[in-house]
Amino acid sequence: MPETRILVVDDEKEIADLIEIYLVSDGYKVLKANNAEEGLEILGKEEVHLVLLDIMMPGMNGLEMCKKIRETNNIPIIMLSAKSTDLDKILGLGTGADDYVTKPFNPLELTARVKSQLRRYTQLNPNSSVHDAGKNEISIKGLTINKDNHKVTVEGEEIKLTPIEFDILYLLASNPGRVFSTDEIFENVWNEKVYEANNTVMVHIRRLRGKMKEDTRQNKIITTVWGVGYKIEK
Repeated sequence: MPETRILVVDDEKEIADLIEIYLVSDGYKVLKANNAEEGLEILGKEEVHLVLLDIMMPGMNGLEMCKKIRETNNIPIIMLSAKSTDLDKILGLGTGADDYVTKPFNPLELTARVKSQLRRYTQLNPNSSVHDAGKNEISIKGLTINKDNHKVTVEGEEIKLTPIEFDILYLLASNPGRVFSTDEIFENVWNEKVYEANNTVMVHIRRLRGKMKEDTRQNKIITTVWGVGYKIEK
């Protein structure tokens, strides 16, 4: 079975070393970089399945690196930051990150987040072999979603989604007409209980709408039900 490689990009050596200890004990191969430039160089040479990325670094920061990665790669990215305000989380998720963990963090919680993101990425990796293609395909409002090969098209044009974005879209499309609150979407997609109000889901929906060019579409695919949540009509 091929090894799972995780890239840790953090200029604080002690934190990077602590993360490595826990990830290695769970059977992962860990690659480390102490700045964004070095991290991008590793990504260009090595096969990496997930990135743990610190936001505050000298030179190119984590937000800028995240944008660079997203230009060519949809692997899961988990942001690490000492900043914990909603605005900081929105900025982190808005650049393309899949999750956001605040420092100081419980290493066991971090590894649980890593496993969750890797499980989703492995299940929905578009490069994985396809079995019974079309069996798990949904077509609705010009949108076609194939769960087997992670392929999404809008009016015949393929769009590239991160695993989180795909899961949100598939949840809504597979339950046409049903309104999901942001808490329900979070609990269904992240498989975690919501303990405090946050804007995580809204940020991902905003990114998703941008990729589907909803701003120029007269008949929106995702409908906002104000004060309630989101839905996709038949």
